[in-house]
Amino acid sequence: MALDPITAVADLATSVINKIWPDKTEAEKQQLTAAVLLVQGQLNINQEEAKNPNVFVSGWRPAIGWICGGALGYTYLGYPLLVWITTVWYPAIHAPLLGNDGMLMELLFGMLGMGGLRTFEKLKGVA
Repeated sequence: MALDPITAVADLATSVINKIWPDKTEAEKQQLTAAVLLVQGQLNINQEEAKNPNVFVSGWRPAIGWICGGALGYTYLGYPLLVWITTVWYPAIHAPLLGNDGMLMELLFGMLGMGGLRTFEKLKGVA
């Protein structure tokens, strides 16, 4: 604490200004640190899940991946082929409706998002 009044008033004004308008770089650093800690915690959880011998704990992520892959295969390969076959050879039979409302792509993008980010990091040279 400064003893002269000018320095004391300047210190008080600086602390008030910092309370009203905090330094953005410091706040951004804190947010980045919090985000990194959050991601690191999730990665630790994922690693522990993958080590578990119980298939219901360690196998749910691969199961979702296989289900998503199968659904994508059916949506973009199987269903058009089924429609074509029923149209050409069995015109009296109508192919069932697809019933896909776009949620499949959202699931796929969510699952592959981290892989895409890692590719970006590799291109930028981040370890």
